[in-house]
Amino acid sequence: MRMVFVTDWPRTELERTLTALAERFQMRWELSTNNERQRVQLLVSKFDHCLADLLYRTYIGELGMEIGGIVSNHPKTALKVTDLGSIPFYFLPMTADSRAAQEAEILALVKGLNIDLVILARYMQIPTDDFVAALSGRCINIHHSFLPSFKGAKPNRQAYANGVKMMGATAHYVTAALDEGPIIYQDVETVSHADMPEDLVRNGRNIEQRVLSRADFWHFAQRVLMNGNKTVVFRN
Repeated sequence: MRMVFVTDWPRTELERTLTALAERFQMRWELSTNNERQRVQLLVSKFDHCLADLLYRTYIGELGMEIGGIVSNHPKTALKVTDLGSIPFYFLPMTADSRAAQEAEILALVKGLNIDLVILARYMQIPTDDFVAALSGRCINIHHSFLPSFKGAKPNRQAYANGVKMMGATAHYVTAALDEGPIIYQDVETVSHADMPEDLVRNGRNIEQRVLSRADFWHFAQRVLMNGNKTVVFRN
């Protein structure tokens, strides 16, 4: 259950009252205010269009987040976005042999920077089960297809090969099952018979940006409740 209310009670008094009520009825609860900003760590690979969109929305105050750092498995020179302002950038290369060490470094940053949420903004690496478990419920991914269709790599080419008439993107919480975490938001666009794979990739960038930013906005506004492998989303 989610409840939104306006009160002039001091927060300490409200928390004390809710604690007593929760103990009485064996309830779990969480209290937040609408002006709280979450600290976020962004993970990105070479495709940085979602990163650029999130940076812009953060700069104009649209998203209630503070970016604690950007992590990439590619050097900063690989990105098209050149102005990161004062946001720290961490180049943590990934190989088959260094995966565990690289993920340990990311988790150390999450802890050291007091990160509330990790966003995989087209981070093209498959996280390990241990990494996912450490970030359970606080890691959002953008997948460039309308899940559950076309999981895994190159979904746009899979969509083209199957002659789809609609393509989409999906923002979801990350779980150990690849591209099967609880879905927060999805959107689609129509596909023409004349569209080539590169057209699907180009159109997909726009869908991915708006889907990821909307899911992040709802998460920051405490509008998303986990319910097993599903979510309950309060859009208003």
